[in-house]
Amino acid sequence: MPYPPRPLGRPHRLIPMLSVILLVSASWPGIALAEKGLADVTTPVVSPYDSREYRILELENGLTALLISDPEADKAAASMNIDVGSAQDPDDLQGLAHFLEHMLFLGTESYPESDAYQSYITRHAGSHNAFTAQQDTNYFFDIEPSALPGALDRFSEFFISPLFNADQLESERNIVHSEYMARIRDEGRRENDVLNQLLNPENPTTGFAVGSRETLASPPAGEPSLRERVMDFYHAYYDANVMHLAVVAPQPLDELETLILDRFTGIADRDLERPVVEAPLAKTDTLPRYAEVQSIRDSRQLRFFFPVPDPTSDYRHKPSSLIAHLLGHEGEGSLLAVLRQAGLADALSTGVGRADGQDALFTVTISLTPEGAERIEDIEATLFAAIEQIRESGLEQWRYQEQAKLAEQSFRFQQHGAPQQEATRLAMSLSRYPVEDVQYAPYRMEGFDRERVSPYLDALRPDNLIRLYIGPEVAGDTPSPWFNAPWNELETPTPGTALGGLALPEPNPYIAEDLTLLNGYNALPRVLIDEPALTLWHKQDDTFDTPKVEWRFSLQNPTANYSAEEAVLARLLAGWLNDSLNQTLYPAWLAGQAANAYAHSRGITLAFSGWRDGQAPLVEEVLEQLESGRIDPASFERVRYQLQREWRNAPQASLYSQASRTLGEALLTPQWSFADMLEASERLTLFNLRDFRQRFMDDLHVDAMAVGNLGSGHAIELTRRVEELLTPRLSREEVGSLTPLAVGEEPPILHPHSEREESLVLHYLQGSQRTLEEQAEMSVLAQWLQSPFYQRLRTEEQLGYVVNAAYSPLLDAPGIALVVQSSDADSDTIAERIEAFLAQTGMRLEALDDEALAPYRQAVHDCLTQRDTSLAGMANRFWQATVMEDVAFDHQQRRANLALEVSVEALRDQWETWRSQALEIRFDPDDAPSDIQPFRDSREPLPEGS
Repeated sequence: MPYPPRPLGRPHRLIPMLSVILLVSASWPGIALAEKGLADVTTPVVSPYDSREYRILELENGLTALLISDPEADKAAASMNIDVGSAQDPDDLQGLAHFLEHMLFLGTESYPESDAYQSYITRHAGSHNAFTAQQDTNYFFDIEPSALPGALDRFSEFFISPLFNADQLESERNIVHSEYMARIRDEGRRENDVLNQLLNPENPTTGFAVGSRETLASPPAGEPSLRERVMDFYHAYYDANVMHLAVVAPQPLDELETLILDRFTGIADRDLERPVVEAPLAKTDTLPRYAEVQSIRDSRQLRFFFPVPDPTSDYRHKPSSLIAHLLGHEGEGSLLAVLRQAGLADALSTGVGRADGQDALFTVTISLTPEGAERIEDIEATLFAAIEQIRESGLEQWRYQEQAKLAEQSFRFQQHGAPQQEATRLAMSLSRYPVEDVQYAPYRMEGFDRERVSPYLDALRPDNLIRLYIGPEVAGDTPSPWFNAPWNELETPTPGTALGGLALPEPNPYIAEDLTLLNGYNALPRVLIDEPALTLWHKQDDTFDTPKVEWRFSLQNPTANYSAEEAVLARLLAGWLNDSLNQTLYPAWLAGQAANAYAHSRGITLAFSGWRDGQAPLVEEVLEQLESGRIDPASFERVRYQLQREWRNAPQASLYSQASRTLGEALLTPQWSFADMLEASERLTLFNLRDFRQRFMDDLHVDAMAVGNLGSGHAIELTRRVEELLTPRLSREEVGSLTPLAVGEEPPILHPHSEREESLVLHYLQGSQRTLEEQAEMSVLAQWLQSPFYQRLRTEEQLGYVVNAAYSPLLDAPGIALVVQSSDADSDTIAERIEAFLAQTGMRLEALDDEALAPYRQAVHDCLTQRDTSLAGMANRFWQATVMEDVAFDHQQRRANLALEVSVEALRDQWETWRSQALEIRFDPDDAPSDIQPFRDSREPLPEGS
């Protein structure tokens, strides 16, 4: 699918009486500006339903800062984007920009302790991180609003007085190396490593970005030390003129402005500019190039890369978006539809990436079936036939205008994300777009211009191509330099034969017209229908200022998870429903209407998200297809292959996710492993699926929920129509559910089914009862453990890159997961270090007092009571509450209130009990996976408590 503009978050309740988008600018007298350290003040283009206040400051030192005052925000957030990244790494120290990013966290002149920043953030309900990209380095955090001044104190010093602690250099180089090793088997990085060999080696974006012990080794004697090189890089590239700061917080703009001016005017002004990449991304005289790379996973991808001009500067017209839209369309006659019908592909995406300011890559990615991997030349010929069709008759103004209308609808009713997400996105936008367009740039489409489109369409030629095939059967002769991916460069292939049936899309019939907002608000969902076989919860909401509704229908059958076979059949049925409607409903998705089916332990949930206008017919269409649509052999085999591919690839997933999966399999019943389901899927046929659908639909209980801009009358009307189509007849009590199990005494060490090369320990402390009180207590304890666990095992002991302690409940069973993943230490060593930390934790608890615990209690409370930042997020939170036997939509609020009452004495009293109820999941390379079933069979349900 193409990458159209998406709604990006949450608008606000106060609606200004505007029907057009306005640009408001204001300038203060020059004397006042000078006194404030400001060069200019501007306000960006915003949605008419965005009542937040904006101010853009251009400080005299060159720093640009965007301030957003959102009185309803319950978190404050900031992000600093620096226009420098791995593209500026020196040839003899690849990874230096990334290494510098790590070093800035380890102390400044004003706050020299290595954990001063992190511990402050953690104590005040916050989070933080950073990333280094090819041309950007971004640092960000969020925090409880009252703690924003202190966070900005510490944050700003990163860019003013970092210490570059000499005693931390070796440990942080080890951490960078661990990060590299943790990702050395990531398919995306392996593919990118090979792609970089096919691009222009003189282009600096093709270097090794992460860094390792070898690339960041200390220089020879007589040359500047590694610390000196880090400092030189910092002074050469970090400067207020290439920094862009975004702050989102509930404080008034004047207060935010003072906070920024008091802290960021001290950043050096070295009169720098964003580094310019001069070497072309690809050498056109070397094209076309064809290569293949070995995949670790059972996955076959075919990627077509075409060098094109970087479209960023022409964002107002988006000349490449119409081409991406037409090539990535999935409706009738589309490139994907033709390839799917021939059994050659099951997914397709298009878009422009790898932009470096001058050049970019227009990319078409096709997910192949095994049959498709045998007919790559025919697929390429079909792609160029589709491109030629666009060239001949696709560049029509009405198509562009249709895209522009949908983009404008998305912008008008955009939902802003969480403050941290919003701050990071906007800080990066500040570095790329004029200040007035930091919000509007992704949506702005000022008019169709064929001359602007021509350079992009002209570039989609066979002689301007890099083609990369990725598959498990490839036996490459050459390992890629940094991620050891075997690959080969191929000779120019013999042309294939294009498939027939291609057609351009018709006008989209699903575009919503009625976008009026309905007034009405319920604080919590309320029951509108409460019958044995059917329950409807409804929450009317106008706080997001969008005429959208989130619908959920849980179709529950007691046999849906009874055995591995039944669990697979439920997944096959949900997958078939999505697959069979993909072509028909793709235009609806483009128009803002989404429908998705997914299987779970009780059956299948149908989720609908989109505009209120036109949603009811879509729901009926999906249900009618589920009830009586033809399950054809091709669709069955395609969906079964996709599921089997997912299960075969599971051992290659991140080690942490595999350990978490093992934890769930061990302590929740009934559960089925990926290996169980893969084995069961081999035995199932098309007849089995058709039979299962009949059995499933004959015995249903239905839970329904509507959240959004919809009145109760319409909610009842649509639900009754669903009832007519499904005829549910079972009560909730007749449908089983997942049950949390107790760890019990002396549990065995469990091993996940993994093929990763790292080691890991997941040490799980389980609560003794499924009560709100213990949930609150373990939440506070986890918050208190988080920072010292990270500081000890990651920063000081350098065990690995992935180090985390967090509250990790299984349904309503409380627990804390302590995780360390390492590329150097084995699991026995990691387990010993965790045990030593826990032993010291008992002593630390004895020395703790309630005053010292208070910030952590407050942090848990604040995290649990954060408001929802999107309608979908709100709907999902309430929907999850319906899984419990006792449905309570105020569960989080009650746990938050109890968190404020957690005492040190209660934690001391429970500590040894929790330690004794610990389950360990360990992994070292070549460990055999554990058989979880005997463990699960020997456990009792965790008590519910009183």
